[in-house]
Amino acid sequence: MGVEIRVEGLTKSFGSQVIWSDVTLTLPAGEISVMLGPSGTGKSVFLKTLVGLLKPERGAIWINDRDLTKVREHQLYEMRKLFGVLFQDGALFGSMNLYDNIAFPLREHTKKTEAAIRSIVGEKIELVGLQGAEGKLPGEISGGMRKRAGLARALVLDPEIILFDEPDSGLDPVRTAYLNQLIVDLNAQIQATFLIVTHDINTARTVPDNIGLLYHRHLAMFGPREMLLSSEEPVVRQFLNAQRIGPIGMSEEKDADELAAESGQELPPLPPIPLQLDTSNGMVRPSARPAGEWGRANGVTPPPGSFQSANPAHGMAKT
Repeated sequence: MGVEIRVEGLTKSFGSQVIWSDVTLTLPAGEISVMLGPSGTGKSVFLKTLVGLLKPERGAIWINDRDLTKVREHQLYEMRKLFGVLFQDGALFGSMNLYDNIAFPLREHTKKTEAAIRSIVGEKIELVGLQGAEGKLPGEISGGMRKRAGLARALVLDPEIILFDEPDSGLDPVRTAYLNQLIVDLNAQIQATFLIVTHDINTARTVPDNIGLLYHRHLAMFGPREMLLSSEEPVVRQFLNAQRIGPIGMSEEKDADELAAESGQELPPLPPIPLQLDTSNGMVRPSARPAGEWGRANGVTPPPGSFQSANPAHGMAKT
C-alpha cells in the first residue's frame, strides 16, 4: 500500500540558477500522479529531490511523519527503500542479463537466499510480461522491453512509492499505450503511490488521478485530473491541450512582442475530457473517481462531449 508524500515550500537551485521555488503539493497515498512541464523546467530534478539524491535549499518532504530533507544519512538510506525508480532508459547493466539486473537490488540490499530471490524475480517478470526473456542482455531486446525490465527491477523490493522518469521516452505510440496500461494495472494490484514525469499529453489526459504542471520556476497548478483538464488558466490550458497560443514559447516564455501579436486571437475551445484508462481485467482501482465527479462537486461544467467512451459498447458516462 502506498504512502502520502507531502511537499512544503520546496526550492532547488544550482548556483545562482533557480530551478523551481516554493513548490507545495501532496501526492495522495496509492494514487497515480503525473508531473508535466516544458523541457528544462526541472521535472527530473524534482524526482531526484524527492528520493533524496539532491538536497533542496529550502522546504520539506514529509513521508511517514519524517522530513526526508532533515534525516541523517543512515535514516535516508532506510527511507529510500520505500522508493522504486524507473529511469528514462531503464538504466540496466549492459553486461548482465535481465534476470540478474532485476535480482540486483535483492542481492545488494537483502540477505535473501537465491531460491527466495528466484521466486521474487519470477513474480516480477511475470507481472511486467517478460517471461522467457530472462537470459537476454539489455542490448538484445527492444526499448519497450528494457522499460519493462527496469520496471520489474524497481518493483523487486516491494516499494510503497514508484517514480517514473519519462517512461515513454523513446517509445512509439503503440508501446506507450501498452506501458500506460501496465502502469494502471500495476497500481490496481499493488496500490503504491505513483509519480510519473512525462511529456506525453495522451498519458497525462488518460492515466493519472492527479496532474501537476511545472512552469517558469514554480508549480503552476496541481490537483485532480479533471480540474486541470477543464482549467482556463492560460499556461495549463495551452500545455495540456497542445496549443500554440498562450504564454509558452520555444524558449519556455514568449516575449512581449509575441504575446502582443496574439492579443485578441480567440483560443480554441477546450477539447472533451476523456475517460480515465480502466484496468485491463476490470479491477476497480481504489483511487479511481467516477467520471465527472470533480466537476459536479465544484460546479464546473466539463467541455462538451467529455467522458465519452471510444468504444460504443461502453456507452457514455453521465456528466
